[in-house]
Amino acid sequence: MINELVPAGGKRWVRALSDLLFILVVEDDAPVQTIVEEALTDGGFEPAIAASGEEAVTLLKGIKGKYRALVTDIQLRGVMEGWEVAKKAREIDPEFPIVYLTGGYAAEWPSRGVPNSILLTKPFAPAQLVSAVSQLLNAGKPTT
Repeated sequence: MINELVPAGGKRWVRALSDLLFILVVEDDAPVQTIVEEALTDGGFEPAIAASGEEAVTLLKGIKGKYRALVTDIQLRGVMEGWEVAKKAREIDPEFPIVYLTGGYAAEWPSRGVPNSILLTKPFAPAQLVSAVSQLLNAGKPTT
C-alpha cells in the first residue's frame, strides 16, 4: 500500500505506508485535539486520534508496531486515564515513546508517569509537541 504526498510545488512523491510515522493521540477535548493533529501533521507525522483510553489501548493491541509514539492527555473520558494508557503501551513495547499532555496534573508525573517520557503542560506551543515527539523517537534509534 502506498500514500501519495503532494507538496505545494506540485511535485509528487510516493512513500510506502510502512514509512509513515503514525502517532497515536489520545485527547477528548476537540479544540486541543485539532491543535495536536495539525501540529503533528505539519511536523511530518501521521496522527491517529482516539477519544478515550480504552479505544487507544484497543488500537495499540490491534496492530502491534503500527504506531511509533503515544501522545496522551491525562484526564480522559471513560474509565482509563492517560497514566494507565501509557503503562499499557509500555507493556506492549517497553521502549514506546510517550508524551503526556496536561492542564493540571504535572505534579503527579514523577510518581505516575512512565520513565523516559515527556510531559507538556497546557497551553503548549505546537512546536513543543513536535519537538517532544521527535526527541523521543530519535532517542530510540541507534546512531550511525
